[in-house]
Amino acid sequence: MFEQAFRNIDDELRKEAGCTTELDYTEQTSWLLFLKYLDGLEQDKAAEAALTGKPYSYILDAPYRWEKWAAPKGADGRLDHKKALQGDDLRDFVNLKLFPYLHGFRQRAAGPATLEYKIGEVFGEIKNKISSGYTLRNVIDHIDQMRFRSQSEKHELSALYEEKIQRMGNAGRNGGEYYTPRPLIRAIVKVINPQIGERIYDGAVGSAGFLCEAFDYLKAHNKLTTSDLKTLQEKTFYAKEKKSLAYVIAIMNMILHGIEAPNIQHTNTLSENLADIQEKDRMDVILANPPFGGKERAEVQQNFPIRTGETAFLFLQHFIKMLKAGGRAGVVIKNTFLSNSDNASVSLRKLLLESCNLHTVLDCPGGTFQGAGVKTVVLFFEKGAPTRKIWYYQLDPGRNLGKTNPLNDADLAEFIELQKSRANSPKSWSVDIAAIDKTSFDLSVKNPDGGEVVVHRTPQEIMAEIAALDAESAQVLAKIQELL
Repeated sequence: MFEQAFRNIDDELRKEAGCTTELDYTEQTSWLLFLKYLDGLEQDKAAEAALTGKPYSYILDAPYRWEKWAAPKGADGRLDHKKALQGDDLRDFVNLKLFPYLHGFRQRAAGPATLEYKIGEVFGEIKNKISSGYTLRNVIDHIDQMRFRSQSEKHELSALYEEKIQRMGNAGRNGGEYYTPRPLIRAIVKVINPQIGERIYDGAVGSAGFLCEAFDYLKAHNKLTTSDLKTLQEKTFYAKEKKSLAYVIAIMNMILHGIEAPNIQHTNTLSENLADIQEKDRMDVILANPPFGGKERAEVQQNFPIRTGETAFLFLQHFIKMLKAGGRAGVVIKNTFLSNSDNASVSLRKLLLESCNLHTVLDCPGGTFQGAGVKTVVLFFEKGAPTRKIWYYQLDPGRNLGKTNPLNDADLAEFIELQKSRANSPKSWSVDIAAIDKTSFDLSVKNPDGGEVVVHRTPQEIMAEIAALDAESAQVLAKIQELL
């Protein structure tokens, strides 16, 4: 049901001149899904209150509730076409009344951790790009058919929403900022092994993939009490995100996974001076994939003791500072971090090795991040004790990774198993820190059993990728033709 509804929505949005990419489709679908979810949440809470004989105070005033403006129903439970807004009336209501009203929650909310504040943030950052009120009506009708009140429905919808995020990430611009392969995230979460009661943080949250997977992991590996569930909802997950679209998507993604009021701040993490971070701010677990290849201005760099224009390197300093003593981190970063010879890179590696136990480095093959064009490693470290020995694992799935051959969970199974004991193997080895050069602190991945194995693709694999790229090109051309 959900899959077909998403297809129908995308078909409608393709008719809109202001919606030209998967990013636009996901953004516009997200704010409507958010309001549909909010309506269901309010109805559930009102029903619970009625059962206990208590009054319920709705978040939204009556004219702005989904059931009033988007999908008023008749006695038969079907859409009342006489009451439902259409055409220009619908578009004008959304643009001139609904969005300003919802944005106002940011000023009226009791605090940033409330759902009211999130509503204000979301609708202050995005705009309705659906200019045709008739197209908007059709999209609303498709979304109204969705039901995600039960856990199974939420699970199905969240899985499909993840697929939309992946397609958005693979569509081109800014893709690497939004999507980290979920098999890689799951492997990182398993190694870190977060526990109930620990505070988990992502300062470059993107689509919130790390936090969603951590939430699923904690639910699956624990018999949760009512107190545990409250802790997971209110005192476990913390995040920051600078970009508006990513912020909205992160909020929606966490909501669909079961976090009612995600504690995500819409802010530039790097604008915070490291000297201002206090003990109360620090976290037990950090899971993150900061943006690759960004260049930060001088006024941002001055917030850090090791000044560099490289965005990811500033984030790494932030993460080290944000960890509690004994806290654990899994951070994705470009593999050049291990060997760059500039002063900032050397100083940062020295800081990491001296202030944290960098116990594991996972070397990811090219193609792990589709479209990113860079090789990455995952740094696993614990705050508080210096590094004595690093265990390296060179991930080799036995094939070239790409759009038609993405990373999967089976590819990472050996890494997860070997990491428990940090055992040596043809793909893994240990390096004593005493043996590294103290002038360069070079941590390059150098397998003592030989270099990387070059895996040549089969003709079938090459042809399959060509066919996939041809199909993608045809879709792009079709969209361009529609605009002509």
